[in-house]
Amino acid sequence: MDLNLVKKLIKILENSQLTDLEIEEGGTRIKIAKNIQLTQAPQNLVSYVQHPVQNQPEQPKSEDKKQSFSDDDSKLHAIKSPIVGTFYRAPSPEADPYVQVGDTISAGTVLCIVEAMKLMNEIESDVSGKIVKILVENGKPVEYNQTLFLIQPL
Repeated sequence: MDLNLVKKLIKILENSQLTDLEIEEGGTRIKIAKNIQLTQAPQNLVSYVQHPVQNQPEQPKSEDKKQSFSDDDSKLHAIKSPIVGTFYRAPSPEADPYVQVGDTISAGTVLCIVEAMKLMNEIESDVSGKIVKILVENGKPVEYNQTLFLIQPL
């Protein structure tokens, strides 16, 4: 792939509202993504991000079984949300989920979508392994750095 083309694609991405761009040419695939810092929370998520941040680490509540992990889970790899948004397991309401518990995946596999400010952000696995737990229900809000999946690395 031509380096000048890559530079042009980067400039196009920087000057647009897109968050990522993926191109395939002659068997070579390139994906360019930019980090976006949210400076203002979307109106429908304000109640989830306006709570004061505490300096002490948050202890899981006994009734919050989705976020409490057992000793067996310490060997698992956590996939966390990079942004505040709404969690979706499938690309559309009528489509099958990207992954199910028990699926074996490879690094780069799309696991879900987190919608933030009308932008659909695909969340990919950074490890190969087996999906052990899905910790968020479809259509529910997620917070920054909230654990979404637990994966047993291969």
